[in-house]
Amino acid sequence: MKLQEIIQHLEQHAPLEYQESYDNSGLIVGHPDMNITGAIISLDATESVVDEAIEAGFNLVIAHHPIVFSGLKRFIGQNYVQRTIIKAIRNNIAIYAIHTNLDNVIDEGVNNKIAERIGLSRCEALLPHPGALIKDRPRGTGLIGWTQHPIEWTFFLEDLKQKMQVHVIRYTQPVKTTIHKVAVCGGSGSFLLNQAIAMECDVFITADFKYHEFFDANDKIMIADIGHYESEQFTINLIKDLIIKKISNFALRSTKVITNPINYL
Repeated sequence: MKLQEIIQHLEQHAPLEYQESYDNSGLIVGHPDMNITGAIISLDATESVVDEAIEAGFNLVIAHHPIVFSGLKRFIGQNYVQRTIIKAIRNNIAIYAIHTNLDNVIDEGVNNKIAERIGLSRCEALLPHPGALIKDRPRGTGLIGWTQHPIEWTFFLEDLKQKMQVHVIRYTQPVKTTIHKVAVCGGSGSFLLNQAIAMECDVFITADFKYHEFFDANDKIMIADIGHYESEQFTINLIKDLIIKKISNFALRSTKVITNPINYL
């Protein structure tokens, strides 16, 4: 199977035009005409994930996060980015990233996967994107959904912790005794806080809030920071399912490598 066939299917679902301006989604290493023997799917493309592909006899890594965000001036193995790229090129391993373009797809996107796991319904974009749709894919940033019924806030957080397989939740005080309307943004979502407040959500589930940003909840919403890796880890399953739906006889494996750089004690 040609790499281009896999790319076309992924970009049919999550057009590259949907990615944010700072992003670097798409083919990072490799050539579209490569014959692909199999793929490892991961949240991050790291040396260990490339090693895993080599060991499996696969020559493609599909990652959510791009290994390269900006230009590289040297390839001397000075950091993990350079070492990963060098190893991939030496071993003829292609690396493809499907990042904020998949974040910004509302139907079967990153945030929809979170909503599915925690049982939200009636979901819509937290911040809809204006303009024409590309390939009929609904587009927006973040997501709003409803729990089946109002849930006492401590029970909601315990349930969230279990369903998202989270070690720690950093949260602000709730503004209501129950949670019903929920805002979600996988990864770094603090920029959407005011939108979640404006939409009168009870809680905003996301990651990477800085200390002083928690004050911005301003007793109007509860922030639940569950961690970047934790919020997006099930994106691996999402990408895998997208490919299997179209290409059922393709050798595909979720990584066994935990690429989260953060440890908890």
